[in-house]
This record gives sequence, C-alpha cells and structure tokens, in this order.
Amino acid sequence: MEIQLSSDIIEQIPDFKLGVIEYRNITVGDSPQMLKGRLQLFQESIYFDLENKQVTDLPSILEWRNIFKKTGKDPNRYRHSAESLYRRVKKQNYLTTVQSAIDINNFFSLQYQVPIGIYDLDLVQGLVEIRIGKDGEEYIGLNGRKNSLERLIVAADQEGPFGSPFVDSERTPVTVNTKDALQIIYLRPSTDIENANRLTESLMNMFTQIHGGEASYRILGCL
Repeated sequence: MEIQLSSDIIEQIPDFKLGVIEYRNITVGDSPQMLKGRLQLFQESIYFDLENKQVTDLPSILEWRNIFKKTGKDPNRYRHSAESLYRRVKKQNYLTTVQSAIDINNFFSLQYQVPIGIYDLDLVQGLVEIRIGKDGEEYIGLNGRKNSLERLIVAADQEGPFGSPFVDSERTPVTVNTKDALQIIYLRPSTDIENANRLTESLMNMFTQIHGGEASYRILGCL
C-alpha cells in the first residue's frame, strides 16, 4: 500500500508525522475479556484524572486542536476524535465494547491522546494521500451525518476522502468480515522519532496478539 503526504501538509505543519500499520489475514470478532476490562478500567482512571481539569488542559489534546487551527478548521466546531472520546469519558458516558478492532482503536486513542483510524484495505482503492480537504468535499461519516471536509486533514484514495482525524467515513470501516486492514495513527508532531516508532509498534503488537495475521509498520513525515 502506497501512502504519501501532500506538500500542503508538510508546508503548514513541517513536523507532521503518522504511524502507518498494515495488517494481513486478521480475524476480527468480539473483544477478549482482557481488552474489555482494560478499556473500562482505563476510562474510569481517566475520569478521576479529569475531575479538576478540562479536556483541553491535556497537552496532546491541545496540540491536535492547534493543528486544526493551522489548516483553517475551527476545533470548537470540529473536535478531533481523541478529544471527543475524552469528553465522553469526562461525562462518564463510557465507551462500550463494539468489536475487537474498534475497541483496540479506542483504547490506544485514549492512551496516546491522538486520533487513530482503521480501515478495511479491500475497500481502499489505489494510492492513499494524506492531504487537506478541498472546497466542497464531504462524506457520510460513522457519526451518521454528512460532514464537510473542507480544510480538514483527510486520508483519500482514488475515489476521494475516506478518513480523517475528525471522523471516518462509512465507506471503509473495519467489520468482522475484514481480513486486511490499514491503521493510521495521527501522532503528535512534537513526538520524536524514537517514541513514534515505540508507540506504533506497541499498538501493532497488541493488535496482532488479539487478531492474529501478519503486520508491518512505518513512520511517515518529518524523520
């Protein structure tokens, strides 16, 4: 799978970087009790940590809000997905288990405090480009709504955008029928290359521990 960063992102955010993981021959299903338990306990821990804080006090959350500002998208109207998860937890509206791939995505998004997307590779067509959304671009998201992608960072294939650190589209979701998947970690630009590798590899190893299959990862961006 060929993935590239557009020049407009590199120009606006020179230290932008992604963790990219490809999975092959995986088996997606119900989450094991270990993952369900860790997700629940971690959310309870976050809730108590946030008792006397605002979600926007967290450096990772704030850093991604500032990225949205740089590309021209209002982070108060378009909250990145990690911030949305944290706001749910602060209200004790805890995430319930969905299926193993989504649960791991949510767990690591909470742990790393960054947006993470996962997509069915059989539904992604051709070259993937990470770029800024164009005027008039939109898609139906997993939130069930039509979402404007203008000035948002998007992941796009030959058919157009299918993912974003705001919300992913309904075109390429991972389901229990998925065998091959692409995962994109929207790392904090301030993350150094050593930690970028460590975080990405850690997620990959836990994912394959639960789903089997084979996997490889790489870091894209300012190295």
